[in-house]
Amino acid sequence: MEDFAELVNEIRRLFGVFHAMASPEQIRMARAALGVSVRELSEMSNVAASTILRFETNKGGMQSGTLARVQKALEAAGVVFVEADDALGAGVRLKLKRKR
Repeated sequence: MEDFAELVNEIRRLFGVFHAMASPEQIRMARAALGVSVRELSEMSNVAASTILRFETNKGGMQSGTLARVQKALEAAGVVFVEADDALGAGVRLKLKRKR
């Protein structure tokens, strides 16, 4: 693990520890970082594009299980969700692609 946030997320995943669900802003940031459209994310997560768009534009909420599918699809594509702390707001990062 290259950075602390990635290590924390991996520990949470392995031990089933709760971690915060992504915000609409983080979902938009993650899509932008990956260069994927709402439609592509819809296909990746098996969630309706209209549901994702409504959530991203703060025009509606999303069930926690549905948001978890979206978040998991983005994480599988290389996104690391970073929680806010005392100094910085929540955001996203991309995992480094390692050369072999």
